[in-house]
Amino acid sequence: MTTPGGTRYLVTGARGMLGRDLLEALADRDVTALGRADLDVTDRDAVFEAVQGHDVVINAAAYTAVDAAETDESTAMAVNGVAPGLLAEATAAQGARLVQVSTDYVFDGRANDPYREDEPLAPVSAYGRTKAEGERAARAANPDGTFIVRTAWLYGEHGPNFATTMLKLARDRETVSVVADQVGQPTWTLDLAAQIVRLLDSEAPAGVYHGTAAGRASWFEFAQAVFRVAGLDAARVLPTDSSAFVRPASRPDFSVLGHQAWSEAGLSPMRPWDEALIDAAGRGILEIRDHSASSS
Repeated sequence: MTTPGGTRYLVTGARGMLGRDLLEALADRDVTALGRADLDVTDRDAVFEAVQGHDVVINAAAYTAVDAAETDESTAMAVNGVAPGLLAEATAAQGARLVQVSTDYVFDGRANDPYREDEPLAPVSAYGRTKAEGERAARAANPDGTFIVRTAWLYGEHGPNFATTMLKLARDRETVSVVADQVGQPTWTLDLAAQIVRLLDSEAPAGVYHGTAAGRASWFEFAQAVFRVAGLDAARVLPTDSSAFVRPASRPDFSVLGHQAWSEAGLSPMRPWDEALIDAAGRGILEIRDHSASSS
């Protein structure tokens, strides 16, 4: 189903990894793209002015420094918690829809089965708390027009991510050690962007949707797959456990999200993560770069 002509879209966080892929997915639409330098999403007046005249707002702006949030939760809360509420108020005021991009970190990561969309939230980090508050604030301010899309383990062409980090390490080291006791769903940002557009083009009701690829893998298995699609020997990836990488913020051990809401809305969930990874590699985003590539 094609969105009626004349629909105007606003993408916040448009210079980030997901934001830039959203612009590609919306290339045939009327889109306003605003990055951090263009819009302070914590400024109420600026938000209301930016939203005016738009029918759909996709908020890809976020404070994503998970470890730094442990000691700077107030800043993270302003961007991740307060700003979605402002955007929801602004969209509700003119009958517009809001897509708020959220995260698996709203859960505690202690489950054994995929998290349902209606699972109680139980964040265990400052970052998770701020994203959970953003969900609450957005749904409270625009309950009939807010779509929460939770995602996880993102990789893509336009920003630093686990997959490209693995290839940088492969360039400099004979082997890399990767945790095998944390499980999730590697998700290509271009696939997520396309899924968000399909959601908006459908008759799906407002609510919570899990925007992650099908299937599951550990970080170790994901790294092995990255090596393989890059033409490298996957045996160079060695398993370890999370105790070897202690960091300030707790990471969920289990980040597998269920996809029931897509089926209930008459939409297909996203494809398996390993299929997407092959296509991502085909676009040239999973290649080992020369040392001098970043110096120009």
